[in-house]
Amino acid sequence: MDQTTLLYVMTGFVIIAAIALCIQAGMLFGIAKTAKSLQNEISPLIPKVNSLVDTTKTTVEQSRKQITEITVKANEILESTKSQLAVIEDVVTDASTRAKVQLERVELVLDDTLSRAHETVATIHEGIMRPLKEINGIAAGIKTALNYLARGNRPSVDQATSDEEMFI
Repeated sequence: MDQTTLLYVMTGFVIIAAIALCIQAGMLFGIAKTAKSLQNEISPLIPKVNSLVDTTKTTVEQSRKQITEITVKANEILESTKSQLAVIEDVVTDASTRAKVQLERVELVLDDTLSRAHETVATIHEGIMRPLKEINGIAAGIKTALNYLARGNRPSVDQATSDEEMFI
């Protein structure tokens, strides 16, 4: 390539670069103008935003104090509940232990009562039934003796045979 051609090519690129710089300058001017108009629109909102931030800070501080108070009270309630539950647990444990002891005593008393009732029934049975059997035996003996005496004589052959057949 010769020098003139190179000079033309470089001149073309310099012109393109100059045009690009002009376009960029125009865009930068447009951005500056838009930023200025945006600043003019936002400027009246800044005091409102600042007051809102101050209000928010105040509210957060008050809420923080209330949350701290609530947390302290909740912790106190939890501690009180824990201590009361411990007392209730002790009472329930004591009551269940006492109930078990009482049930064991009731069982012992019931067993003793049943054994005494059994002994009483056995004593009554032995004290009443044995004499009744003895009296019944004596009465049977007397009845047999009276029957024998009432018949007087020896049994007949027919009667003796019938008695013997019974045992054969």
